[in-house]
Amino acid sequence: MADMKTAMLAKDEKTLRAVRAIKAAIILAKTAEGSGGQLKAEDEAKMLQKMVKQRKDSLTIFQQQNRPDLAQKEQEEIEVIERFLPKQLSPEELKQRVSAIISAVGATSPADMGKVMGAASKELSGVADGKAISTAVKELLAK
Repeated sequence: MADMKTAMLAKDEKTLRAVRAIKAAIILAKTAEGSGGQLKAEDEAKMLQKMVKQRKDSLTIFQQQNRPDLAQKEQEEIEVIERFLPKQLSPEELKQRVSAIISAVGATSPADMGKVMGAASKELSGVADGKAISTAVKELLAK
């Protein structure tokens, strides 16, 4: 709410647009059936990651369709939403964490990818994108 108020006072439309989208998503999640009016921190992080992923997908489509005006709006919203996410792991940090998970579950070949992905997705939720986790797991298991 404070960020929304600041954006309104500064007439910062891109931040205001993104913060309103976040607020709307949080309200929808809190009022969803079975939520009990509560939203856990990890669920909030997943929701924000999903919002970023949706905007990245839209950004790609807009770039393919040669719509720089719409692509720019999506990019601006991505930047604002990412400010509310926990710090994301760098590719090197991600590989180290995935390597440790591979050792912990005893995976030795690409056939063990399911075991590793299950553990990695749980442990790295909120700090790494699912696609990045999958890529790192494939790369490390192929060695």
